[in-house]
Amino acid sequence: MQHIIDRFISYVTIDTESDPNSDTTPSTKKQLDLANLLVKELKTMGMTEVTIDKNGYVMATLESNVKHEVPTIGFVSHYDTTPDFTGANVKPQIVKNYDGGDIVLNKKQNIILSPSYFKDLLQYKGQTLITTDGTTLLGADDKAGITEIMSAMEYLIQHPEIKHGKIRVGFTPDEEIGRGAHKFDVEKFGCEWAYTMDGSQIGELEYENFNAAGAKIIFKGKSVHPGYAKGKMINSMLLANQFISKLPKNEIPEKTKGYEGFFHVVGISGSIEETVVELIIRDHSAKKFKERKEFIHELANKFNKKWKKQFGEEILIAEVKDQYYNMKEKVKPVFHIVEIAEKAMKELGIKPLIKPIRGGTDGCQLSYKGLPCPNIFAGGHNFHGKYEYVPVESMVKATEVIVKIAEITAIKK
Repeated sequence: MQHIIDRFISYVTIDTESDPNSDTTPSTKKQLDLANLLVKELKTMGMTEVTIDKNGYVMATLESNVKHEVPTIGFVSHYDTTPDFTGANVKPQIVKNYDGGDIVLNKKQNIILSPSYFKDLLQYKGQTLITTDGTTLLGADDKAGITEIMSAMEYLIQHPEIKHGKIRVGFTPDEEIGRGAHKFDVEKFGCEWAYTMDGSQIGELEYENFNAAGAKIIFKGKSVHPGYAKGKMINSMLLANQFISKLPKNEIPEKTKGYEGFFHVVGISGSIEETVVELIIRDHSAKKFKERKEFIHELANKFNKKWKKQFGEEILIAEVKDQYYNMKEKVKPVFHIVEIAEKAMKELGIKPLIKPIRGGTDGCQLSYKGLPCPNIFAGGHNFHGKYEYVPVESMVKATEVIVKIAEITAIKK
């Protein structure tokens, strides 16, 4: 267990925050600090075909140790951390034998991780937790996944009595800004299927995710001296406010769960002359997803029709772009890959928690690029903020799941 703790801490203390405003891959050069470290470690432990391409995608192979034909499978995690909260100068704290009470993350700033608010903590009573110091995120998303894949490969190399087929591992940049799979070379990876180790609590197994789109709505206005503005001024900020008020009030992230979709306003900036509203659109149902996008366009048309006479042209422009789709459509035809992961968990005494992802992973995009790719738990909780933590025992179990999947896949039919 200490080996996993040490490996995880060595990864999270490297700042790999990605940048959505950058047009390079990776979006930040500092991500390569970890990528290059992983290349070095993969070679040292005995992996073959270790590569890193010009975009920072790391791949490696564990050769098969059986003579019969076995499907080539893969395991994938991303090494960037979200720009939602700082990942610089991460100072992990280790809480041994967690007693079920409050954890003081930062005494000076009175930042407390409490089970009274984060009830999931209570299921890890008696375990070892790794937390933040309250000033940064932790980076378990997804450096826990990387730790588990690396540890599993190392274990298989050290225990050749465990039979397995050819295994490929892949580590990607920029997943947190939606680009993790964009330049992933599926043909080069060469797998029949793979698993992302990017879920949350122990037992999670996911093969459904949101269909996702982003919308940028530009509102125009006319600025006139406020003392003489009657009938002349058009305030684009107020138009934007009216538009937002027309969105379904109960179809927002904070009021939905499970398969329920939503509209989520993520940004607004403007002046009298021009205001830009950015929102994301999510739904598991392809039909409802299409309807949500159509709703935005229909609402835009109503505004343009209403204001055309006074403004003289379209008063707003609505741009809606698809981001990713529900991997279920690509995984269902090869559903045995989910069943293998479920079997592995059950054999290890882990209760599978099969549920839809209220988001997306590299796996959903990879599935549409020809690599079916369900998602397995990495163990962390409260991603993207200062309350993030991971139970070490969950990382150990995730490592064991990888080994067990490799073992099950290699069983001669």
